[in-house]
Amino acid sequence: MEIKRNGSEPSGKGPAEYFTGTVRIDMLFSAPDPARVVGANVTFEPGARTAWHTHPLGQTLVVTSGFGRAQRWGGPIEEIRPGDVVWFAPGEKHWHGAAPTTAMTHIAIQEKFDGKTVDWMEKVSDEQYEASR
Repeated sequence: MEIKRNGSEPSGKGPAEYFTGTVRIDMLFSAPDPARVVGANVTFEPGARTAWHTHPLGQTLVVTSGFGRAQRWGGPIEEIRPGDVVWFAPGEKHWHGAAPTTAMTHIAIQEKFDGKTVDWMEKVSDEQYEASR
């Protein structure tokens, strides 16, 4: 058994290369081999969001607070709220983040495949982010 104490790792800033706006990432866990699961608590300030991206083995988001948005490529923008659980299938191009005027926090859970959890793509434009449903 291993217990990782809250606060044992510093918070990190979401890199500007992959995020628009202010994003804080708090790593929760990275299971040791042979397990592959990784989890983080991610907080998006109002208007902040990820770039378009995919996950080789998919991703689960558990919204814990605030009000956010998520979209898969070619689909409508979906509103997400506390208690919502969002699944993105392996290879599904998507983005997620806060609503324009409200912050949002979610737990992101994904698995490593050949040591990689994500493939980053282009940023979500303001026009894409603000598109009506």
